[in-house]
Amino acid sequence: MSLNVDLLNEIIAAPGAPGHESGIRDTIVKHVKPHVDEYQTDRMGNLIVRLKGDGPKVMASAHMDEISLISTHVDNNGFIRFSTLGGFDPETLITQRVLIHGKETIPGVIGSKPIHIQTESEKKSKSNLKNLFIDTGLPADKVKELIPNGTPITRDRDLLKLGDCFSSKSLDNRISVYILIEAIRRASNTNCDFYGVFTVQEEVGIRGARVAAQSIQPDIGLNLDVTLANDLPGVGDHEVCTKLGEGIGIKIMDKSVICTPSLVNFIEQLADDHNVSYQREVLTAGGTDTSAMQYLVGIGSHVTSISCPVRYIHSTAETCSIKDVEAGIELTALCIENIGSYKFTDE
Repeated sequence: MSLNVDLLNEIIAAPGAPGHESGIRDTIVKHVKPHVDEYQTDRMGNLIVRLKGDGPKVMASAHMDEISLISTHVDNNGFIRFSTLGGFDPETLITQRVLIHGKETIPGVIGSKPIHIQTESEKKSKSNLKNLFIDTGLPADKVKELIPNGTPITRDRDLLKLGDCFSSKSLDNRISVYILIEAIRRASNTNCDFYGVFTVQEEVGIRGARVAAQSIQPDIGLNLDVTLANDLPGVGDHEVCTKLGEGIGIKIMDKSVICTPSLVNFIEQLADDHNVSYQREVLTAGGTDTSAMQYLVGIGSHVTSISCPVRYIHSTAETCSIKDVEAGIELTALCIENIGSYKFTDE
């Protein structure tokens, strides 16, 4: 399978802070609309595309927002203070380049107190977000003019081919956005009524998926997101969630959901029948849009997730295996074509 790296680059580069997803949404629409029967954007900002067909109603979600920052103050020297949109380890932010999407989009760099003048206690302690700031290199009056409080800020890091892997910021969850687009483009038909939903505000509480799921009311919910590839030095074998290059993940559970066993079995059998490499994902922390589709008021939904293993999640060096991405595209396309044959059972 040949991957469209130019498309992946474009998806990763498009800005999409939680609540400010218009940039990435416009990019997705451009590439997916020739391959679907209809599409719309709901009031929350979710992009919903549809492949019409007979059979059960299926919702496949991939969140398009990325962990980001938001400006809270510009001081008299022009340094920007900020808060977070999504979960960050402050250590991953120091010296990173960012793009500030104000009245103009301008670059900046995240700075902190130099180690040369830190106290001994400061050197030994972890970084604190309140001690970080953004330097644009511009005079204070210009920064205050261009960057009102509440301006979204995204990280600036290009896609890198790293051996047999991709490395970049925001593979969570742009790699799954890419997988879903490519699967929709490659699927030859569908035996279900298929709704692909590129959701908003997942990183701040799976907000968009809740709205979309309650509107669509799917029988089957198939989420696409990343998962923890922690096959790393210092991690015991019993602690590993998934391994890079061992196949796409099929979710068994995470902190927010226990997936429907019969649906998991169906997708595993689909993968086995078509020689798609996969691994079972048991994630004991964190959550995804999967739960938003399961907790449908009054009816519920059968759910699981196709999860791409990624190392160094929530950093600017997120890393995934090209082979796992290929497997994810193939399995998702197979689901679009075949998931209508899934038989609803309790187990």
